[in-house]
Amino acid sequence: MTPEDEHPVKAFGWAARDSSGHLSPFKFSRRATGEKDVTFKVLYCAICHSDLHNVKNEWGITSYPVVPGHEIVGVVIEIGTKVTKFKVGDKVGVGCMVGSCRSCVNCKEDVENYCPEMILTYGVKYYDGTTTYGGYSDIMVSDEHFVIKIPVNLPLDGVAPLFCAGITVYSPLKYYGLDKAGMHLGVVGLGGLGHMAVKFAKAMGLKVTVISTSPHKKKEAMDHLGANAFLISRNTEEMQLAMGTMDGIIDTVSAVHALLPLIGLLKTNGKLIMVGAPEKPLELLAFPLLLGRKMVGGSGIGGMKETQEMIDFAAKHNIVADIEVIPMDYVNTAMERLLKADVKYRFVIDIANSLKPF
Repeated sequence: MTPEDEHPVKAFGWAARDSSGHLSPFKFSRRATGEKDVTFKVLYCAICHSDLHNVKNEWGITSYPVVPGHEIVGVVIEIGTKVTKFKVGDKVGVGCMVGSCRSCVNCKEDVENYCPEMILTYGVKYYDGTTTYGGYSDIMVSDEHFVIKIPVNLPLDGVAPLFCAGITVYSPLKYYGLDKAGMHLGVVGLGGLGHMAVKFAKAMGLKVTVISTSPHKKKEAMDHLGANAFLISRNTEEMQLAMGTMDGIIDTVSAVHALLPLIGLLKTNGKLIMVGAPEKPLELLAFPLLLGRKMVGGSGIGGMKETQEMIDFAAKHNIVADIEVIPMDYVNTAMERLLKADVKYRFVIDIANSLKPF
């Protein structure tokens, strides 16, 4: 069956058809609202760097046509008969996943994101064998378990990136115990993830040092985001002066880079947590870890319970992403700019006002 005929509800969005990654209008369909489903009108969808990887099949797993988007927010228009958490009119969001087995150890411990059968929001097969399509589209249907309620005080455009970039940095801060007031946190890279790490850490009462290769980002980091200090990672003198001062580091960089200087910045028992995903192996020496009982860890997104906690924390502290709102027909230019890191710090597509039926 064609994507337009798989389900009874007509939908439209923008899709890539091949590895050129070029996105264009696309007709498809969504399932009817099931008894545990929430259907919502998509108002905004942010552009994550992984969308760029996916539309170009840079990870070798893309199945075309693909409708990207996993930082999706909108307003509920219909609920299933057994839905208990939501009502029509609620502001809601969906992040990186729309399904999991719900019975494995990870699911039972509220880390569905590590379920072996986790179902991504777009580009994979759903339980019924049909393809999942993302948020560059007019409507979204999801099981209520994978839908997050957005507090009324958060603007939907600014909150959209929190459903991936936000939870990706919030989760390791909490899990690795790097959320205690007075701790000193390093944040490597000041992009979509990095700027959210700074905002969350400052709200938690941490001292924050941004570590970057770009000197021109210092004013932004300190004056706008409130970082306490800024290190140029290529400046050996600056790095040397900061050695052994940090309780933890969140490393958001996906390019190949040296870990040894970062490990040196850690105190005894310090933790270097990787949330970026370089495509090639990074060099890791054992002795610097042994000599300070230091660790290198990793973290993905978060489970549904933690994602709701993160959104509620953001609402309490008025935390949203710094964004550039764009119309749907600008998306291919936005992807080109994203490739050059030409955005502060997240593109957000104004779906409601610019996605036109055809």
